[in-house]
Amino acid sequence: MSSVLLLDTNVASAPIYHFLVAAGFQVFVAGLNPRDYLAKTAKHYIPLDYSDLHATRECIASLKIDALVPGCNDVSYQVCAELGRGLHNTGLDSPDVADTINNKEKFRAFAQRIGLPVPQLVTPEQAMDAASCAWPLIVKPVDAFSGRGMSIIQQGMQHTLPVAMAHAKSFSRSKTCLLEHYVSGQLYSHSAFIVNREIKQDFVVEEHGTANPFVVDTSRVVFDFPEALLGRIRGCIEHMAQELQLVDGLVHTQFILQQDVFWLIEITRRCPGDLYSYLIESSTGFDYSAAYTRGFLNLKNKFVTAALRAPAFVMRHTISLPIEGTLECLRFKRALCIDKLVPLALAGDTIAASPLGRIGLLFAKAESNEELNQLFETTLRRDLYFMPYHAEHV
Repeated sequence: MSSVLLLDTNVASAPIYHFLVAAGFQVFVAGLNPRDYLAKTAKHYIPLDYSDLHATRECIASLKIDALVPGCNDVSYQVCAELGRGLHNTGLDSPDVADTINNKEKFRAFAQRIGLPVPQLVTPEQAMDAASCAWPLIVKPVDAFSGRGMSIIQQGMQHTLPVAMAHAKSFSRSKTCLLEHYVSGQLYSHSAFIVNREIKQDFVVEEHGTANPFVVDTSRVVFDFPEALLGRIRGCIEHMAQELQLVDGLVHTQFILQQDVFWLIEITRRCPGDLYSYLIESSTGFDYSAAYTRGFLNLKNKFVTAALRAPAFVMRHTISLPIEGTLECLRFKRALCIDKLVPLALAGDTIAASPLGRIGLLFAKAESNEELNQLFETTLRRDLYFMPYHAEHV
């Protein structure tokens, strides 16, 4: 039996873990949070800071690990790219390519060099001169995720820039940040599986942040995305794949659309979090987590010829708070069909404001697209449920 080390213990990586176990691998999971789902439920849990390459190498050697599998965060993929290529892994880019994709500043520079549509980078010196750049600006860490450390700077507020940059750097592993033109529009994700740098299967998901404008908490698969526009997005991804010589597997992209103009915001090659895989699987029948995982283990992938079933109308919602509060209960204001509810907190827990705290992952089904539209709009108004708090936390 081959042994696999999965670098992530978050519940979002549970489908990856279950696939590996069902495929007959001996699976070890690594992470530092003993309260994570896989840390508590996996047969072989290793308390490990896997960002420490030396410690992870020692763990690989002592456990005689045959292959690494990244979970649902950028660090896990970068570490696998650094260490996995010397094992029996496939489906991993080189460390330099992984860094180009995962580091926002490096990706912006690469994208501009090959002509991909991305927001314009701005230097701090340009930002201090109101006439030298387009406004507003957004400040973000170059290597953080889930909206951590982001701020918007309006014209005339340049004096707040040092504080915003310090805030962004505090969430960055490399203590660096970038400034760029803030583009407005509708946020989407494009999740594509490539073979020989060509897209063989892909999905578009509409995404919104209700508790925090920088954090996706409500989403659904879009089945009628304009074909011509999708063709342009596919062209960008395949062009990037050719330029970077990407290996087969997942390429997950977030983009902002304004009428028929779009900007690529973020690219990753790891599985998205908050059980994004289940949103795709429950909406389309496509085995997303299996397709993602197979690519790292030289297993024949079925996504090239996979036939999708008729669409199901499913909404994913991460239950979270715009301000810190103490969880008592959820009171739903309308009837709904709950397909899956993954609790992440208990009554009495203090819940940090989004993105640092989450209460649960909700997947709700509708009978029709019209019903899903109504459910979606209610959720975007934050009117689907009510959460009473203790007075001291209001």
